[in-house]
This record gives sequence, C-alpha cells and structure tokens, in this order.
Amino acid sequence: MGQTLPKPGLRPFLPADVPVLAAIFAASIEELTGEDYTEAQQQAWMEAAESEEFGKRLAADLTLIATLEGSPVGFASLQGADHIRMLYVHPAVSGQGIATMLVDALEKLAGGRGAKSLSVDASDNAQGFFAKRGYVAMQRNSITVNDEWLANTTMKKTLGAPQ
Repeated sequence: MGQTLPKPGLRPFLPADVPVLAAIFAASIEELTGEDYTEAQQQAWMEAAESEEFGKRLAADLTLIATLEGSPVGFASLQGADHIRMLYVHPAVSGQGIATMLVDALEKLAGGRGAKSLSVDASDNAQGFFAKRGYVAMQRNSITVNDEWLANTTMKKTLGAPQ
C-alpha cells in the first residue's frame, strides 16, 4: 500500500517567518542555481537575506508561504498588483508542485487586483518554469548584487490567456 504524501497548504506571511524564509532563500540559491551562476554570484545573492531589507521586502509585498505539515517549504511575493518579486522553494521539495501552487495563487491574486498581466525577473534556472506557464521573455537584465553581476530575464504573461 502506497504512502500518501502530505498535502501542501498556503498561508500569509508573518514577521516571525523571516528567519526560516531566509534559510529557504539561501538553500534554494545554493543547491538549485549552481549550473547557471558562479559560487561568488550565489554567495552575493544569498547575502541579500542577511540584511534587514529582506524582511522589509517580504512585509511590503503580498507574500504567501507554502507549508507541508505546517512547516514553511517555500514562498512567493507579489509586488504591487503585477510583479512577482520572489519565488523560492526549499530544494528538498523542489519539483513537487510547490512553486506551481504559489504562482497559481499569485496569478489569481494579481487578477483580483485588476492586473491584466504579470511580470517576473526570472533567474536563469527559473526561466523554463515560467515559460511552461505561458510567460514570454521580454528583456535580458544584468544587475549588481553585493559587487557581483547577475543576469536574469524579465518575463511577462497576459492573465486569462491560454497557456
């Protein structure tokens, strides 16, 4: 007889979540982006979670937490009505539908806020995920994070359009 996996849940962000979300952020970058970014780039990126600004960004956005058996395993944030600022899933649950559940929820919330489209600055390793969901690459970006250059791609999806 097969074991039933726990069903993931969603809940809103609470200020007390910042340390565990910072750990998910760092683990995700460290373990899932190595093929696309150098170790120095990953380190600079992970250091963003060590600043006070990390928690302030989570609180300023509409941030959702994905949970398994009550424990956070991923998070995503909607900046304004139409921009996904963050999407991070713990590597232990990568590929299990957590990111899909989070983005599905953000797309519904964006539509509810009146957005006609949704954009994201997708890391190189996240582009495929967003492309499968109907997001189209609009422009390539280079940003400086803690003295390291990182590339990402602005992608956009028209909400309500077939995937």
